[in-house]
Amino acid sequence: MNKTFSLGNMTDEPKISTTQNGKKVARFTLALNRMKDGADFPNFIAWEQKAEVIEKWCHKGTRLCVEGHLQTGSYEGKNGKVYTTDVVVDSIDFCDRKPKDGSEGQPKENPEDTWMNIPDGLEEELPFN
Repeated sequence: MNKTFSLGNMTDEPKISTTQNGKKVARFTLALNRMKDGADFPNFIAWEQKAEVIEKWCHKGTRLCVEGHLQTGSYEGKNGKVYTTDVVVDSIDFCDRKPKDGSEGQPKENPEDTWMNIPDGLEEELPFN
């Protein structure tokens, strides 16, 4: 099974490009905190519709939950063969704690407003009374 789940912040602006076949691709890096000390910085690749979402809505610092799979590859570099490991994005969720504009978003519902009032005379018919 080849499945990854990552939660982290974008370390830089995503790099958006288009392949020769016309497919949009987004490349980005997330800072992933380790359980004890430090962080890891894996590279991610998103294709087509996911790349468009990243291009439109993501920027440096955006907190994302990414489900993906590992993909390895290699190419000839200046000093010989270079090996790569990337996470190919299968799905993304936005996980920012609060909006970037400093607002707190929608106020939480008042719990008192969520209770239904029992009509008069109905209390005697309730089984748990």
